[in-house]
Amino acid sequence: MGKNIFITEDDDSIRALVKVALEGYNHNVYDFENAEDALKEMENVDVDLAIFDLMLPGMQGNDAVKILRSKEKFKRLPIIILTAKDSEVDKIVGLDSGADDYVTKPFSVMELMARVRSQLRRTEDISKSYKEIGDLKINTDTREVFVKNEICSLTFKEYELLLYLINNKHRVVTRDELLNRIWGYEYTGETRTIDIHIRTLRQKIGEAGEYIKTVRGLGYRISKD
Repeated sequence: MGKNIFITEDDDSIRALVKVALEGYNHNVYDFENAEDALKEMENVDVDLAIFDLMLPGMQGNDAVKILRSKEKFKRLPIIILTAKDSEVDKIVGLDSGADDYVTKPFSVMELMARVRSQLRRTEDISKSYKEIGDLKINTDTREVFVKNEICSLTFKEYELLLYLINNKHRVVTRDELLNRIWGYEYTGETRTIDIHIRTLRQKIGEAGEYIKTVRGLGYRISKD
């Protein structure tokens, strides 16, 4: 499935060439001559990758990257910069602004496409490590839980309970199912154990605790709505 890719380049021929190449890989391409228009449109689209020329009319490419990185929505967005100068200073400027990679002009379109594929693969690998709902985020690699980027300290069972609910979000999960999945089929305790853990879990995750809905007589469902 194609990705939403933004290319901001003031050279019409280069922008057209890159657009055609990206569309050849079935990506949806949004092309712009200046960073101001690109940044505005990015607020309305789920962006998968952005390419910025370093030297642009008006706002420079590295300044646009800094603005993106200052927003939570774009902190993990893959960004590639294009620079006309093969100098260490230009590369450092681009990377220090928050870009993930750079390509020096004149460049091979095939090389740029390879860099694009590499960044998209990296992002997909990272996204597999995270489970999210609203302001609640779980890093399954480190077993860390965050609410609005603030880490929450959970016990082993609380973490497993929360992860199971998120993996089954929007679906009603019964108390018996939670007991079987989290505590094990041989558990002989009562279902009140679930209610106690849910209450404590809600308290620990603060505002995100309201995502965990009680479905009377059945169990629980996690949903932002």
